[in-house]
Amino acid sequence: MIDILKDILPYISGLYTLPWILVGFIVTIILEKITGREKIDSIMKKIGLILLYFFIPVLIFRIFLNTDFGKNEIEFAIVVSFIILLMYFLAYIYSKIKAKSWSLKGSKKQLFIKTVLTNQGRSSAFIGSALLASPWKIEAAIYIALVGIALFAIIPYILSFMHKKEIKNKVSADVKTLPWSLKLYPWYLIVFVITAVVLHGYIGLTTKDLGYNLEIIVLFFSAITTPIALFYVGAGIHPNDLKRNELKKLLNIDKKNKTGDHWNWVRVIFILTVIITPVLTVSILAPLLVFGLISSAWFAVIIINSILPITSTNMFLVSYGIDKKSTAHVVTWTTIVCVPIVVLLITIFGIYL
Repeated sequence: MIDILKDILPYISGLYTLPWILVGFIVTIILEKITGREKIDSIMKKIGLILLYFFIPVLIFRIFLNTDFGKNEIEFAIVVSFIILLMYFLAYIYSKIKAKSWSLKGSKKQLFIKTVLTNQGRSSAFIGSALLASPWKIEAAIYIALVGIALFAIIPYILSFMHKKEIKNKVSADVKTLPWSLKLYPWYLIVFVITAVVLHGYIGLTTKDLGYNLEIIVLFFSAITTPIALFYVGAGIHPNDLKRNELKKLLNIDKKNKTGDHWNWVRVIFILTVIITPVLTVSILAPLLVFGLISSAWFAVIIINSILPITSTNMFLVSYGIDKKSTAHVVTWTTIVCVPIVVLLITIFGIYL
């Protein structure tokens, strides 16, 4: 049985896992005809939490347990923190500029800004987990941990602060906070990172010290995280969003759209995700790579993460006052467009960097 698990491992790692997005999409379409979309979405939310709590931490723990965490990793964590901060700052400034050009006022302006800011959060834990089977797995694991803190700790705090500022003297209970499970998650994930680093750093423990059988079980359990996560991503794509008239609205071909309406919001977030953020990130990091100031691993992980699709877990933040419909559409369309780009970049960087 252990040998069978070992033989399966290569096929649930790296780029082999990406077709699970399509599998998730197709299976969900079939089940939707039987159970209805609402029930499927409810089940997938639970699966998402199971992934976040029981699979991704084990994968991260296994990687750090086999890694010497030294000066290089600490420096990378600092650089990533700066990049993530820059990404959200870019989203905030860009949303302010667009809101002004559309003459958005009051609550609508705030709704737009909060929606754009929140949807700078990327799918580092789910789609980005494909990088955990790459030569840059350590850097990818650090990125996932830091993005988790940004998504589930910092951004909710900022959204809550903005909402309280909006309502001023109104009761702050109008805002539904994140469920405790998501508030706890970033710190829960960090515990796995710290524990693995301490165990490896102080007593030299690795997965090999667990014995052959237990090591293979741990490797297999952590490896199946990626295909399950990608199945989850595929299941989150709504077929109704893929109709031709929806694409025309996204591309601004449908002349019925009015300036500043829903599809203009979707388009702004889409352009920010697919074009502006990656281009700015490349323009900053490419010279640093050329002059040898950063490693190829740093460059690869940060660039790929800059063009990851928007994370579906942003839907958990709707209660903080972001636009649900716009968020659902940008999650779908950035997944469709960005995943092939990510596959291409992983392949190219794997060969040439």
